[in-house]
Amino acid sequence: MKALNLYGARDIRFEDTKNPVIENDNEIIVKVKVAGICGSDGHRYAQLGPYIEGMTWGHEFSGIVEEIGKNVKNVKVGDRVAVCPALYCGECESCKKGEFARCEKLKVIGAKDPGAFAEYVKVPAENAILIPDEVSFEAASMVEPACVSLHGLYKTGLEPGDDVAVIGCGTIGLLAIQWAKVFGAKRIIALDIDDKKLELAKQLGATDIINSMGVEPCEELEKITNGRRADVVVESAGSPITSAQAFSLSKKGGKVVFLGIPYGDVMVKRFYFEKIVRNELQVFGSWNAISSPFPGKEWTTTVEFMRQGKIKTEPLVTHKLPLSEGSNIFEKIAERVESIGKVLFYPEKN
Repeated sequence: MKALNLYGARDIRFEDTKNPVIENDNEIIVKVKVAGICGSDGHRYAQLGPYIEGMTWGHEFSGIVEEIGKNVKNVKVGDRVAVCPALYCGECESCKKGEFARCEKLKVIGAKDPGAFAEYVKVPAENAILIPDEVSFEAASMVEPACVSLHGLYKTGLEPGDDVAVIGCGTIGLLAIQWAKVFGAKRIIALDIDDKKLELAKQLGATDIINSMGVEPCEELEKITNGRRADVVVESAGSPITSAQAFSLSKKGGKVVFLGIPYGDVMVKRFYFEKIVRNELQVFGSWNAISSPFPGKEWTTTVEFMRQGKIKTEPLVTHKLPLSEGSNIFEKIAERVESIGKVLFYPEKN
C-alpha cells in the first residue's frame, strides 16, 4: 500500500509500505477514507521529527472496516467508523481507576505504532466507533479533535449562562466554541490575532471577538463583560504568550483549562501569575480525549451532536488532498506561506 512516512524533521516520503496484518484476535484493519493533519503533526514535521524513523504517522481518521479478528464483536466488515487513536496499558494505577487519559504508558496510533496517513491501518477493535450515515467520513475524521475540546470542557463543569473565553481559533478552539454553545454558554468570546479566523469563529457561535494583537486581552474582555471577565477560559492556542495571558481573563473563582501545548518555555509575568492566587482560580490541564468506559462519553456524545448538525466541521477545512501531496502541504504549513486550516487527506485517491 501507499503511505506517508516521517523520517526526520522536514523529511516525509510518500512510498510503498507493507500492508498491516492482524496478529491479535481483538484487532481490526480499517481502510482509511479520510485522515486529517493535527497541529501536533505540523510541529513534528517542522521541528521534532518522528519517534521512530520511517514511521507511518497520522491519528485523526475515519474509514471502513476491512477485516476483523476472530474475537471481534463490536464491529463487522463494511462498517463505517471513526477511530480513537489512544492506546492505554490497562495495568497502571490510572488505568485501574478508569482514568485512561492519565495512563503512565499511553501511546497514540501514528507515534510508535503505524498511523493513518496510509491506505490501511490496524487498530484494536475497541477503538472503533460506529458512525451513522448522516455523519460524513470528513466529519468522522474530526471526531478526535472534537473530543479533545469536549474532554477539556467537561473538566470545567461549564454551565448554561456562563461566559466563556476561547483563546486561539484553530481547529481545537473553533470546536470548543461550538461545544460552549451546545453547553448553553451566554457569551462566547473568541480571541486570536487572525481576523479571518475570528470571522469564522463568529460564524460558528462566538458572540464576541477580540483581535489581541497589540492590546491587553483582559482589558478588551472587561469591556465586553462589564468588568466581570469569563467564568471559563479555554486556552487552545498553545503559545507561551497566551498560556500566561489566560489567567487574566478569568473572573475571581473562575476556571482555566489548557488544551494547547506550548512548544517553548512559558515565562509568566507576575501580573498574570498572581491572578491564580489572588483570584483563587481553578486551573486544569486536559490531555487527550478518553475516559471510562473506554473510549468514553466524549466519543459517543461527539458523534451524536455531529449527527444532529450541532458540531460542524466543513467550515474548518481548507484543503482536501491525496497523500501524494503530503510533502508539499506540510512544507507550506511549516513556512506559513498561506492561511491553512484543516487539511484532509484521501488515501484511496492516490
